[in-house]
Amino acid sequence: MAQKPSIPKGTRDFSPAEVAKRNYIFSTIKTNFEKFGFQPIETPSFENSETLMGKYGEEGDRLIFKILNSGDYLAKADAILLENRDSLKLTSHISEKALRYDLTVPFARYVVQHQNDIEFPFKRYQIQPVWRADRPQKGRFREFYQCDADVVGSNSLWQEVELVQLYDSVFSELGLGGVTIKINNRKILSGIAEVIGASDKLIDFTVALDKLDKIGEDGVKKEMLEKGISETAIEKVQPLFHFSGTITEKIEKLANLLANSDEGMKGVNELQFICDNVTTLGLQTAFLDLDVTLARGLNYYTGAIFEVAAPSGVAMGSIGGGGRYDDLTGIFGLKNMSGVGISFGLDRIALVMEELGLFPEAVLATSKALFLNFGDKEALYAMKAIGKLRQKGIKVELYPDKSKIDKQFKHADRRGIPFAVIVGESELEREEFGLKNLTTGEQQKVDFATLVALLQ
Repeated sequence: MAQKPSIPKGTRDFSPAEVAKRNYIFSTIKTNFEKFGFQPIETPSFENSETLMGKYGEEGDRLIFKILNSGDYLAKADAILLENRDSLKLTSHISEKALRYDLTVPFARYVVQHQNDIEFPFKRYQIQPVWRADRPQKGRFREFYQCDADVVGSNSLWQEVELVQLYDSVFSELGLGGVTIKINNRKILSGIAEVIGASDKLIDFTVALDKLDKIGEDGVKKEMLEKGISETAIEKVQPLFHFSGTITEKIEKLANLLANSDEGMKGVNELQFICDNVTTLGLQTAFLDLDVTLARGLNYYTGAIFEVAAPSGVAMGSIGGGGRYDDLTGIFGLKNMSGVGISFGLDRIALVMEELGLFPEAVLATSKALFLNFGDKEALYAMKAIGKLRQKGIKVELYPDKSKIDKQFKHADRRGIPFAVIVGESELEREEFGLKNLTTGEQQKVDFATLVALLQ
């Protein structure tokens, strides 16, 4: 008995309609990337393990898919490690490569490796799949696309201003109005930890704070206490649990809270510059909001942090994110190369647009017309017309088999093709075409010029 085919959990097949929708999003993002001056690059789907390991924290390392060495991968493995079933130490003996976890670290590797060929500041975009051994759930997959735009080689905060505008431009063009672009700054989080006397607990503090909307105030306080943060320290950050108001009001509150922290005030000033200029320039449909609980990837973010939330009423995690990293390339030996970047969560964006019915009908359009097949002589006549129509950029096709006409009509209907072109013996003799609108049922005889006009 043949085995029933299946695919790994966390992966998906995509139908023609789904691919068309994804390509629509890809195209919109790509167009805007290039409009803002970003250039495309591509990196391999897998990297040397040492390139990726240790760059995403302990949890990230666990989620990296390792690739077994070719051939007899156990031949050079340490016998003692095998005997002891020490999988962690054994991995480096049997696997030298891994599927990329994100696009940022491979990009840092690219910049360092090609630094002599790059003109800085370097604005790059990259649209490629990544892989994570994560637990599959709604909106979370093991294989998914990332769409990244980064600038390296510039400390200017105008880059952050532009990236907020880029987010707004893309989501506005997709018809996804009302997204919230949340912004914070790593220096502010460091400053808060400093003023409450918990600098040594920065990661624990921010990770807990980042969960405020998920586990609530009591849950965050409990987690902080469990991580060794004192009740006194927690009391000092009480205002953060109910942090509301306009961006200007929030910045004023932060300035008061962080007045005694140089690092924290640097973060406040950076935020003020970005927010003031974004406000002055204006946004089309997106909202900018200061979210002091936003932490994201503290292993490498050093300045501004971004996260994009779907419009209110849509139950979905973040659909974009990014931030400033002052020395990501330093892990590969190139020091003092500041960068800032953002990412679009393609798969989640597609789910949100599907839920809100935002895909234009034209996205799903297949061929404009199907030429029915009445036999080889008629098919040849049809193919000559098809060739001319395709030269004019009109999508048309011939039904390949001489089948029952009913069957051919049904095929066009199931494919969502709006017109059928009838080329029988009488049409061939008169050098004309029968054109049937499959939506209205209307049918007419036309010459080639009229056929072109009606199908364009």
